[in-house]
Amino acid sequence: MLTFASLLTINKSEKTPLFLQISTAISDQIRRGVIPAGSQLPGTRALAESLGIHRKTVVAAYEELLAQGWLETKASSGTFVSHKLPELRPKALQKNPPQLAGSSHKAGFEFHKDPLLQRPVIKGTSTLAFNDGFPDVRLAPWEALSRAFRTVVRQGYRKNLLFYSDVYGEPSLRSTMAAYLRETRGLPVTEENILITRGSTMGLYLTANLVLRPGDLVIVGEISYGSANLIFQKTGATLQSVPVDERGLDVNAIAAICQKKRVRMVYVTPHHHYPTTVTMPAERRLSLLQLAQVHGFCVLEDDYDYDFHYDCNPVLPLAGADSGGHVVYTGSLCKAISPALRIGYVAAPADLVASMGQLRRIIDRQGDQLMEAAVAILFKEGEVRRHLKKAQKTYHQRRDLFCELLKSELGEVVEFARPTGGMAVWATFDKKVLLPDLAFRAKQQGLLISDGTNYSSHLNAARLGFASVNEAEMELGMAILKRAI
Repeated sequence: MLTFASLLTINKSEKTPLFLQISTAISDQIRRGVIPAGSQLPGTRALAESLGIHRKTVVAAYEELLAQGWLETKASSGTFVSHKLPELRPKALQKNPPQLAGSSHKAGFEFHKDPLLQRPVIKGTSTLAFNDGFPDVRLAPWEALSRAFRTVVRQGYRKNLLFYSDVYGEPSLRSTMAAYLRETRGLPVTEENILITRGSTMGLYLTANLVLRPGDLVIVGEISYGSANLIFQKTGATLQSVPVDERGLDVNAIAAICQKKRVRMVYVTPHHHYPTTVTMPAERRLSLLQLAQVHGFCVLEDDYDYDFHYDCNPVLPLAGADSGGHVVYTGSLCKAISPALRIGYVAAPADLVASMGQLRRIIDRQGDQLMEAAVAILFKEGEVRRHLKKAQKTYHQRRDLFCELLKSELGEVVEFARPTGGMAVWATFDKKVLLPDLAFRAKQQGLLISDGTNYSSHLNAARLGFASVNEAEMELGMAILKRAI
């Protein structure tokens, strides 16, 4: 009979129940071929004594394995490894065997590893950082959200929030979001024009996959949002860039392209162009809409940080002036409240939204109904507006201080224009100060900044976020940056 005690490793201090540790260990050895099909297992009492545990624990482990089909019992004979399992030959013992059964670093089959997607992912951190332009999550209304979520959970069953639901988003949030976009952005939308997504990237993905086909032409800025470009390229579309100046995308350049080629989509971030933060003026917006009407292309308007503007009232979105159904408008609460709150939205013609829901169904089925319902409560109770008003004032003050420090401490090596809104400054560094080297030195001293390669490999420029750092953190970070230069 096999000496099972030498094959099984259990840890009584782990949170995983002992019977599961035992059943997993035995099935692991069977899977590896160490315990072959037909082998008899020791009695529960004998194994319990050898492991120094209660017999009921071993009984529970055997019952688990019997239920899963690993074991079978024979009357008056005992418990055996099932004969129905395929014959497995044990592998030679490894010097450092893997800790988890079946763990592997390399797939045993071919798959497509797209070089397009092999790019760094921007992550948030509690480490001091002048980041890409993230909100200060310490300002978010977490207590109010927690109360709203508890309310939703208590009412979940009665309000059908605990089941499969609408692919378009939780109904109360859809209607609330429609009203909010009408009031704050002038969008002529109703609930049927709204799709709730998991962040704005899902909205970009769904739109691209419904509108674009291989070979279609998409116009983007010569410096633009990299993730959006990847989404368009994954559909097989061709990207053509146009210049970006202090007024955003060059619409005259777009018009010139339309005279020669069939344009299928124009991607634009007009409120604060990504990454340069400049605002597209009203006349360019109207010209772009006229081009869309004449040439029949889709304008994908990504309004990622519309809520924060400091020097004047914001120019209303293109979607608010669109009378021909050419604009797809996307946004999210990730910048407004917290990146962890994965709630975005698409405002678009109702027939497109219907198709988006059908496509979304095979990707994600539906969003987080409970969280979406809780956020709807925050909107209805005015918490979102109060938070945005507080954040607007705070970020405005931080913008001013950050720009003052950037000019006084680094003005000799950095050029920038004070942004009229948003949460980051677009800073171009002197060619003598190479951003990758500067980012490396700053990191060694405790400050994270972009090395610029995520935006462009030749501009030597980066977004320096100010919204997520308070005054003391800002001054400390600027001192580190100055030393690193």
